[in-house]
Amino acid sequence: MTRRRSHSCAKTEPSDLRRLPAGAIGCCPSRGGWLLCVLATLFLLLETVPSALAQTREPLIWLKRDLPPLTIFDGPKKGQGVIDQLLPLLIAGMPQYQHSVMRVNRARGLQMLHEPALVCDAALNWSKEREQWIAFSIPVFRAMSNGLAVRRVDQKVLAPFIKDGEVDLAELLASGSEKLGIIAERNYGEYLDGLLKQAPADVLAPHYGNDALGSLLQMQRLGRLRLLLGYRPEIRYQASLQGIAEDELKFYPIRGTGKYLSGYIGCTDTPKGRQAIVEINQVLRTLPRERLDEAYAAWLDPESRSDYLKDTKAFFDNLAQP
Repeated sequence: MTRRRSHSCAKTEPSDLRRLPAGAIGCCPSRGGWLLCVLATLFLLLETVPSALAQTREPLIWLKRDLPPLTIFDGPKKGQGVIDQLLPLLIAGMPQYQHSVMRVNRARGLQMLHEPALVCDAALNWSKEREQWIAFSIPVFRAMSNGLAVRRVDQKVLAPFIKDGEVDLAELLASGSEKLGIIAERNYGEYLDGLLKQAPADVLAPHYGNDALGSLLQMQRLGRLRLLLGYRPEIRYQASLQGIAEDELKFYPIRGTGKYLSGYIGCTDTPKGRQAIVEINQVLRTLPRERLDEAYAAWLDPESRSDYLKDTKAFFDNLAQP
């Protein structure tokens, strides 16, 4: 025998019935309460909508490497890097994606950018070689170019290669007189990458570890190498963590590199990755430029900050012009 159902009760699907409390799926009051019954049932059904929408959002994995002053995993300034501050703004501006953040080393990060999953890295240098397999955004930030760090007690070894205050790295490498400490598999910009590829293998001292720069600074301190290639703010920060006083090191710009490099966001070069870049660019154009510039400038030595802010503003103002 079929049980009769009151016509004052709302209709629901079986899967929905299992999620509703007994009071909502039982018989509704006969007088005046039918509207409350319907509204209560509708409210309970709508509660499932956000979770259903979350399941349909495209997953987007953000890669983060320990790369001060852009991203900082440990130490007193943990989480205060430039990209550490930018990433929450990007995520908030792209609610159509299901975002997650993954810490990786250099090798794993590059490997994942070759894979089909939607993966993005917010701290990449552009190069023609990388553009063949990474979809790049518009420029995100400006960084001081790489230079040579040397202990002040050893700076005389660079004297023959300094021209107008800059080191002629091509001539230095060709001479074979000194080993140069570098981080293995790092992109230093097209010009420097070209010089390193042409250099005799025995003059380069690449380090592959997760704390490669810290290890190279200790090697330098112990006299196992005298020259180190890198970004000045990163070297200053890592030196402080290693207990190396800032005045122990001297930093030289490299001839032919230019004063600044642009940093980019890169995503997997797939249809989904290229679409993500379109949407990332839209968000970047709406973000307050000054906040990002000030975040990077805070890592510079005082004499470099004002020039950096002025030059960076001019660069992005020019970029924004049609």
